[in-house]
Amino acid sequence: MSNTLLIAGCGDVGGRLGQQLTVLGWTVHGLRRNVAQLPPSIRPVAGDLHNSTCPVAWPSVPLEYVVYCAAATEHNEAGYRAAYVDGLRHVLAWLAQHGQQPKRLLFVSSSGVYGQQLGEWVDETSPADASSYSGRIMREAEQLAWACGLAASVVRLTGLYGPGREWLLGQVRQGYRAVSEPPLYGNRIHVDDAAGLLATLLQADARGVALENCYIGVDDQPAPLHEVVAWLREQLGVSHWSEQSTVRRAGSKRCSNARARALGWAPHYPSYREGYRAILQQL
Repeated sequence: MSNTLLIAGCGDVGGRLGQQLTVLGWTVHGLRRNVAQLPPSIRPVAGDLHNSTCPVAWPSVPLEYVVYCAAATEHNEAGYRAAYVDGLRHVLAWLAQHGQQPKRLLFVSSSGVYGQQLGEWVDETSPADASSYSGRIMREAEQLAWACGLAASVVRLTGLYGPGREWLLGQVRQGYRAVSEPPLYGNRIHVDDAAGLLATLLQADARGVALENCYIGVDDQPAPLHEVVAWLREQLGVSHWSEQSTVRRAGSKRCSNARARALGWAPHYPSYREGYRAILQQL
């Protein structure tokens, strides 16, 4: 009998996760508003996480695993609360309504919960006390997941990039500047590797491996932003500079993937070089 998974908020990462697991024989249900955008191998569940009414197509079979990986559609405090706290509450209520008791919940969070700004190394035991509304609300959602009565693990993804997520490439083409002193460290993970990490966690749990309650999803090499920009300028053949710096954030930290690697996961794209090289080849 195959493992049964519901992906709530089945967008880019969720769709890639579902495709990876259906190939391995899992039965995967994907909940999103526009189910026409789901990969064919994922069973559609049309629903709105912002609405407390349970979707009509909610699976009637026992659900062994649930991955909550919603994305905020509005980038303000209300939008974050609706996507991460209220949406998770709705899913938990729908599970209870149908008497479903999954073996584990994975809640996809963000490294934005960390407030470190001086290039410190950060792991799952580091203080997560970011003062931004996004960090505070994400921490609230994490606490909700841990307290829901199900075995739950939080997966704090760093900056996602990949096909269709090419903001930095556009900025570099425009002559984007990044300060070099002090270095502004950034953390990233390719969308395929993010999906792969979630798949690794689910498969490990299905084998009976004891999971931790938190994992960071990041590649092997956090890098200063100016270094990434310089490498992309060379790859793209950009020689001009913009008159203004367009750096949009002040945070600077280096996230560790040691805990995820100890479980057997390894990124296919270990640094920005391999990941962006693959994107540029596709373009």
